[in-house]
Formats: sequence, C-alpha cells, structure tokens
Amino acid sequence: MSKKYFGTDGIRGTANRAPMTAEIALRVGIAAGSIFTRGAHRHKVIIGKDTRLSGYMVEPALTAGFISAGMDVVLLGPVPTPAVAMLTRSMRADIGVMISASHNPYQDNGIKIFGPDGYKLSDETELEIEELMESAISAHLADPSKLGRAQRLEDAGARYIEFAKSTIPRTMHFDGIRVVIDCANGAAYKVAPTVLWELGADVIAIGVEPDGFNINHKCGSTDLTKLSQKVLEVRADIGIALDGDADRVLICDEKGQVVDGDQIMALIGDYWHRTGRLTGKAIVGTIMANLGLERYFQARGLELLRTQVGDRYVVEKMRSDGYNLGGEQSGHIIMSDYSTTGDGLISALQVLSVLHEINRPVSEALRLFEPAPQLLKNVRYKSGEPLDHSGVKQAIADGEAQLGNKGRVVIRKSGTEPLIRVMAEGEDEALVHAVVGQIVVALEAVI
Repeated sequence: MSKKYFGTDGIRGTANRAPMTAEIALRVGIAAGSIFTRGAHRHKVIIGKDTRLSGYMVEPALTAGFISAGMDVVLLGPVPTPAVAMLTRSMRADIGVMISASHNPYQDNGIKIFGPDGYKLSDETELEIEELMESAISAHLADPSKLGRAQRLEDAGARYIEFAKSTIPRTMHFDGIRVVIDCANGAAYKVAPTVLWELGADVIAIGVEPDGFNINHKCGSTDLTKLSQKVLEVRADIGIALDGDADRVLICDEKGQVVDGDQIMALIGDYWHRTGRLTGKAIVGTIMANLGLERYFQARGLELLRTQVGDRYVVEKMRSDGYNLGGEQSGHIIMSDYSTTGDGLISALQVLSVLHEINRPVSEALRLFEPAPQLLKNVRYKSGEPLDHSGVKQAIADGEAQLGNKGRVVIRKSGTEPLIRVMAEGEDEALVHAVVGQIVVALEAVI
C-alpha cells in the first residue's frame, strides 16, 4: 500500500495547503498519540521546531491532537532535528516530533516523527498512522479525565549543547581555530555557535537572525556563497554550513571552496578506520555517492554500500548490518555511536577533531579523492508521471548506452519536493553533461 501523507522524510508540503494544514496536523497528533499510547503510565511526546513562520500554526495543532489523545506534551521550541531525536530517548518520551521542512524555503513545512528509540518511524508505522488519520478519528479521543497537559522545557537547547560537546574527547579544545558557521537562520542559530565557542574556537556566526521568512534563503547548506565570502573576508580556517533543521552539514575550506558530504565521509571514514573506530570495514552511502568516493575506500580495503536516497534508508542499513558511519553527498552524516539520525553540528565537530589530530589545512584534509565528473539537475513538475512517458524512457536508455560501463544514470523523484532529479556520472565530463541535457529536454517536453 502506498502512503498518502508521508514521504521519504515525514510529511512535507506548502504551509496552510494540504497536506500541511492545521487540520491534518491535528489528525496526525491524535493518530500518532493513539498508536504510541501503550501501557498505564502517563504518556509523553516532545515537540521541537525550526524557525519558519508556519511553525506557529503547526505546533499548537499537533499539541491539541496529542493532548486529545491523552498524551502530555513537552514543547522544546527551536532546536535541531537531532536534538529532538536525542531528547526523545533521554527523557524517556513515547514519541518525538520535529516541525521542519529541513532545507526547503520558508513557505514549506513538515512533520518528522521519531519513535521512543529516537529513530524515524518505519514505513509500516507511518501507514498505521495514516489509516487512523483517515478513519473516524473521534473514536480515538481520550476521556475528559485523561486529557494530556502541555508544558515548555526551558533548557532543551542547553541539554543539547552539553550532549554535542560530549561527543569529542574532554581534553580536546579548538583554541586558535577561526570558524565561520552559517546556521541558515534556522533551528541551530543559538546552539551551534555556543557549542563551538565553548570548545574554544574563535567563532564568526552568520545566518543567526531568523525572522520566520529567511530560513535557508541564500544561506546555509543550500547556498554557500555568503559563507565562502565570509571565510575569505575574516581569513577563517574553516566554514561550516548547516541547513534549516541542522541535520546536514557542508564545509568550506580556508580558500572558500565548498566540500560536500562525500569528502566529509572520506575524511571521517579513513580516520576511524586507521584508529580502529570503524565497524564492519564498510561505510553506507546512497546511489548518489560519487564513484571517486567508492574507489577511495576500495583502495583502503573498505567497502561503500549504497542504498536508495534518504538518510532513513542509510540508517536502516547501518542498523541491520552493524555499521557506525554512513551518509549522503548532501551532507547528512550519520554516526550511530552518537546519534540516531543525521546531525550537522556533531558531524562538524568530528571534522574539527580529525583536523586537530592530523594538523593539516582543510583544503588538503578534505580533498582526499578526485570526484568523477557528475552532474545533477532538477526538473520541476506539477502532476502526473512524466517518467512513464515513452520519450523520456528512450532518452534515459540512450544516455545509459552512451555512458556504457564507464558511467551511470540515476533518475528519481524527490521525496520532499515536486522535482525529478536527473543525475549522470562518468569519466567524460562533456558526455555526462550531454546525457543529462538530453534527458532534461525530454522531461521538459512532457511536463
């Protein structure tokens, strides 16, 4: 059975338009609250959010839903997504919810749900929630005497700050390192600069003035132009770019050049392997991971295992096979020794700690392999199934034939936006661009 509301990363859409309306958020709260009410104890849900305007609409609607299902609600305010995952476990909550559309613009919002173990829900549980949402929801309302209560947790940010600091050795400090951090005017605008400063770094923070509208707008991990300029301006050693909910990170070196998630995984994976911290002699990536990364690990006796796109699928593979490092080119880095989901700040701290140990500039330390020529283009569509069109199928087949066994084509629908992502990779850059171009033209002709 296909899902109606949930995508690859929770429920997401334009705020105040289905499925991201107050009514649907209310139904999510009632349905999820009913499913996770197990046993006779007082049940508890924690709710965090990022800084977009529509959070003021979604948060009270979810709160009302959970309370009407008999759950107590703890409101965290603006905190990173990984903070919600961590606090769900730490506070022994029955469920955790993050209100965020991650890297999307302010017009969008989303609902991400974590189980009591701090992991995102399975497809089966999401389908169960959807079935209850579509049913006679009044049948799942608690008795008047069993309604929940709501309270605000004032020190949620402080708890996460101490947790983040605990992920590096207690004796390690970043004295003398000048860091520019771009918080995307999002959920980490307070906690991320504080963590870096308390660990001794000289911190220059940008993207820390959220107004409800400027989250991810020409800043953060979706646009590193300002970060690159600021790094050069203040002669910083490193630039760190988070996205709106701080579950992903990209890096800018001291020369203003952007470093993606593949290079970050290469640095951490190789260092953990050499120091005996990597489990299973493998790193989990996705079908989008660059061929250069795969070859880099192979040369070191390591394996790059690929999943479909989405950090939840990376986590599922890591959990099932016992690996402790995985991630995506986009900057979702999952380190299961510390977190149950991608954590941009903790990933940045791990990069800084490796740099501290090897004492090399970022431009050298994070250029560990030469990426194979790769091009990704997004084609926006309104409705329908353009990938089923015969002309599009033929363009894809032609592209695959042109690249042969020296390259690959990956075409997929985004799970969070109405986009078709067209990616090609190979040894001939001009051919890669030509293949992507012909598939994009075929798609644009039918949408």
